[in-house]
Amino acid sequence: MTIALFVVTALTAGLLVYAAARKLSGRPEVIESYARVGVPAGRLPVLAVVLLCGAAGIVAGLVWRPLGIAAGLGLTVYFVLALVAHTRHRDLAHATPPAVLLALSAGTSVLFALAP
Repeated sequence: MTIALFVVTALTAGLLVYAAARKLSGRPEVIESYARVGVPAGRLPVLAVVLLCGAAGIVAGLVWRPLGIAAGLGLTVYFVLALVAHTRHRDLAHATPPAVLLALSAGTSVLFALAP
């Protein structure tokens, strides 16, 4: 279980940092993709900070498990809301990345909770 926890945490944290970097990139295609689901460009830095804090939280959770559980649950809520936004704006073609990150975030929380 411990190896799975480390692998899933590292994978999730890496993908969260990548997603945050894309939000901070200012690239037109990134801004357009968030505009499709009703997120203005000015909010992208705030969302990037949330993702970076979540990544830091799950990594720190390897030392203090309650923090990892809390960060994983917070990320789970974040990605549930992202999927709600994609659904509301009929943008399901682009819902795969938040769905994958939702699964990883929830899985991280469960692994933290079950780890010895």
